[in-house]
Amino acid sequence: MQRFRTEEEAITRANATEFGLAGYVFTESLDRAFNVADRLETGLVGINQGVPSNAAAPFGGTKQSGIGREGSSEGLDEYQEVRFYNIARRSTA
Repeated sequence: MQRFRTEEEAITRANATEFGLAGYVFTESLDRAFNVADRLETGLVGINQGVPSNAAAPFGGTKQSGIGREGSSEGLDEYQEVRFYNIARRSTA
């Protein structure tokens, strides 16, 4: 934990690392929590709690903490490749 004077200073310090697995926001204001959480460069954000993940949530980080997600439906996306087929209809005339 570190003291900070402004929200901007806290976010800058939090993002000034090569890692990005999890971040944490503790505040009484839900608007502020989401504003800060949206600006953190992390894969997980705990808001007013110390454990930001659970078994149903996608798990993964950013930067040197990895790319992609595991767990939940988002984790399955890592093993799939989307392909689109566009088939012309036959004329019945």
